Amino acid sequence: MKYQITLKKSPISSLQVHKDTVAALGLRKIGQTVVKEDNACIRGQIFRVKHMIDVQEIKD
Repeated sequence: MKYQITLKKSPISSLQVHKDTVAALGLRKIGQTVVKEDNACIRGQIFRVKHMIDVQEIKD
C-alpha cells in the first residue's frame, strides 16, 4: 500500500519540527502531491503534520 500526500496548509507559521517533517516528506509548495510507501516512519511523519496535509491510501 502507498500513501498519496498533498500539502494543504503552509508550514510558515508552524513549529520548526513541523517544517522539517513537511520537508522530509518531500513537500515544498501548497498543492504539491507525493506518493510514499507505507512504513512506520512515513506513518509517524503523517501523524505529526496531519493538520497540514491531505492523505489518501493507494492500493497496489
